Amino acid sequence: MSSEEPDTGERITEAEHAVMEALWLRSPLTATEVSDMVGRARGWSLATVKTLLSRLVAKQAIATEPQGRRFLYSPMIARSDYVGGESKRLVDRLFGGRAAPLFAHLAESEALTDRDLAEIEALLKELRK
Repeated sequence: MSSEEPDTGERITEAEHAVMEALWLRSPLTATEVSDMVGRARGWSLATVKTLLSRLVAKQAIATEPQGRRFLYSPMIARSDYVGGESKRLVDRLFGGRAAPLFAHLAESEALTDRDLAEIEALLKELRK
């Protein structure tokens, strides 16, 4: 898997992200297997899942490999790289590129649990070593 985001610069939509999650969980998968994993829960037909897979191929986020009369799909970007890029975009767009205001906002809105705070504190201690 590449450690880069899709080459086209096109963002992955929320629906496409659901397909990516299935492929990050287990791959390679056929379109039918992806549909079984995410399509049913979301009320998507196999045709809808195939459309999403085609879009992700066009965005170079997934690769295809022929297997008989069907294709196997695999991610070309690592989940951690995708999450890192999306997190950076969020911080850049909403918080001027600074993470501290994000944490302040989460703390003020009571979105952070005691467990979250303990994990953040442990991470900060580790980073300072």
